[in-house]
Amino acid sequence: MRLFCGPLAALTFWGWQIVIVLAAITLPLGITSSKEYAELEWPIDVLITLVWVSYAIVFFGTIAKRKTPHIYVANWFFGAYILTVALLHLVNSAAVPVSWMGWKSYSAYAGVQDAMVQWWYGHNAVGFFLTAGFLGMMYYFVPKQAGRPVYSYRLSVVHFWALIFTYMWAGPHHLHYTALPDWTQSLGMVFSLILLAPSWGGMINGIMTLSGAWHKLRTDPILKFLIVSLSFYGMSTFEGPMMSIKTVNALSHYTDWTVGHVHSGALGWVAFISIGSIYYLIPRMFGKTEMWSTRLITAHFWIATIGVVLYIAAMWIAGVMQGLMWRATNPDGTLTYAFVESVKATYPFYTIRLVGGLLFLTGMLIMAYNVIRTVAGGKAYEAPIPLGAAAHA
Repeated sequence: MRLFCGPLAALTFWGWQIVIVLAAITLPLGITSSKEYAELEWPIDVLITLVWVSYAIVFFGTIAKRKTPHIYVANWFFGAYILTVALLHLVNSAAVPVSWMGWKSYSAYAGVQDAMVQWWYGHNAVGFFLTAGFLGMMYYFVPKQAGRPVYSYRLSVVHFWALIFTYMWAGPHHLHYTALPDWTQSLGMVFSLILLAPSWGGMINGIMTLSGAWHKLRTDPILKFLIVSLSFYGMSTFEGPMMSIKTVNALSHYTDWTVGHVHSGALGWVAFISIGSIYYLIPRMFGKTEMWSTRLITAHFWIATIGVVLYIAAMWIAGVMQGLMWRATNPDGTLTYAFVESVKATYPFYTIRLVGGLLFLTGMLIMAYNVIRTVAGGKAYEAPIPLGAAAHA
């Protein structure tokens, strides 16, 4: 079945490329949606809205014209991702234009309300832009690559509803020990702890899809990417609720521990599931039997994994060290270390972080080369492989 309204699909693609280019130009120039005062940025916000609306029309239009009554769970996650990101963008970007000719505007919020809106937006951008959409990819590509039905379709539906309800309430954990009312901070912490259950339900469902096919991990590097991404997802979604606990947050907040946590999710979960999905799709999109080099996929997997582990481990250690140094006091109550001493002590870990980042970048360059060679040559399929949804348990 073809996408609904092909021209809108093209508009979505090219419009989003324009948004990315505009962001790459305006952000280094300091032209951003400042929460107090913004210049030139709100027209880009309007463009993002138009592109996202066209995306929603294409997606939900395609769902509406489907031939089967069943909607596979991956599309539930994609739908929630589209609707919630639209809501987040509209509310967080709310502004009052004050100069139409100069493209100037002021934020619609102020003070602690602004902080709450910002972190309601910020955490749910992680929850829906960087989690729900990629869980949709996981629920499709893991069963397809493993050649197995998803472990439990019922668990996937429970996972969906529990996740999207709980995630919306977790944002206040970014504002512990601030002017935000204490009850709001505590509510965010409680929902963050509850969030562990649906997150791990999804991780277990994805990993257990390999039941009866574990042997494929020995020879299939694409499956390695997909399954290791779930391991990082499980680790990140354990670490996040733990860091939301106020006593833990007192040590971790503002340190590089948070940077390590974010990148275990961004590189280990989001990037790995995307890489595995792209490796699955590219040969099928261009009528090839397989990627040009399986050995290069394997090399990419190990180089990227080592890079991510070095990156996040360095940031974890640096973060805990920073937190301990900042809170250390002398018997007379004065600080034991000056801030600059904590910065100097972090240098070796930043070096390790650089090495990890370079390794990860190297892996992406290997992938780019492999994709180019795959598109340029290779053996065509004798019969097309259907891209329908995986069978469900």
